[in-house]
Amino acid sequence: MVVEDDGKDTAESFLKGDPASMKREQIVENLLNSGLWPTIRQRPYTTIAKTDGSPKSIFISAFDTSPLAPDFDFLLKDSEEDFQWGVNALKQLTEGRVHLNLDGRYPSIRTLSDIKGVEINRFKGPHPAGNVGIQISKLDPINKGDVVWVVQPQDVVAIGRLFKTGLYDPSVVVALTGARVEKPQYYKTIRGTAIAPLLEKQLKEGDNRVISGSVLNGVALDAESGYVGFLDSQLTVIPEGNYYELFGWMMPGFKKLSVSRSFASTWLTPNRKFDVDTNFHGGQRAFVMTGEYEKVVPMDIYPMLLLKSILVNDIDKMEQLGIYELDEEDLALCEFVCTSKTPVTQILRDGLKAMRKEMEE
Repeated sequence: MVVEDDGKDTAESFLKGDPASMKREQIVENLLNSGLWPTIRQRPYTTIAKTDGSPKSIFISAFDTSPLAPDFDFLLKDSEEDFQWGVNALKQLTEGRVHLNLDGRYPSIRTLSDIKGVEINRFKGPHPAGNVGIQISKLDPINKGDVVWVVQPQDVVAIGRLFKTGLYDPSVVVALTGARVEKPQYYKTIRGTAIAPLLEKQLKEGDNRVISGSVLNGVALDAESGYVGFLDSQLTVIPEGNYYELFGWMMPGFKKLSVSRSFASTWLTPNRKFDVDTNFHGGQRAFVMTGEYEKVVPMDIYPMLLLKSILVNDIDKMEQLGIYELDEEDLALCEFVCTSKTPVTQILRDGLKAMRKEMEE
């Protein structure tokens, strides 16, 4: 669906007031009427939250450790009051805690560190430390029958502005990133905007892949007709890897990235930076145990065994192996490091769909 601008800056008015003094039903109805309810996501399954349910907790991950991720301190600058209003609204939707998770490696701006009514947690470490799924697994793990809601920081601000002004503000800040961008920068735009104006005179010559979201688990877009994803705050542009290598696996690989240290580049130039493209460097192979997945998933699960249980549609095993806690972004690094070139994230989504169908029947 494409919504065309009529050139008039008009807006419908919604319920206005302090959410702390409102009933839960009023807050839910206001979010539904304004169109902001879909910004609240439910775990397990990562679907739009059910309005008739109450989560055991709500999580806000206020930092992102994925490649070239935007700086949320910058995105939320001068939004302290709106963010607090958004938190006040979310607190009315759960009897549990609202977790605000910050990057423990750096001091946060006052927008985040002074927020009231939340439990502030700090996480340190490389990606995927910023993934909300990893944070949930450490603070409030999801078991069968549990429900946790997730809201992104810019959406918390939008919710706050709704109750503060009575208007839906579609403005967001989007980061344009990637090796194929001439001048990486931030754009203040509206939710779901067309990407063509953002990319104008920004793409380097050559065949490029434009991605809405992270390079690890974003969605590929057409540079001329694509739109920023509803929940995305990042556009990434990398080289397209549509080429073939003759006997590439036999070469020493002086300029190749290798997580498993299979090429000479990993020990001759260990600190080298790579201009990574979309090439798989090989076809899909036998799905064998390598131990690589466990190195990039800091959760108490066995990714390989879980994926194999999904492939054979063993519902009981999926449940026992922790599928409730996962979303595609949590296993995106597994797909990146996979020796077998297995479509890990697609397999996981198939498993989540199967589990949801089984639980709802």
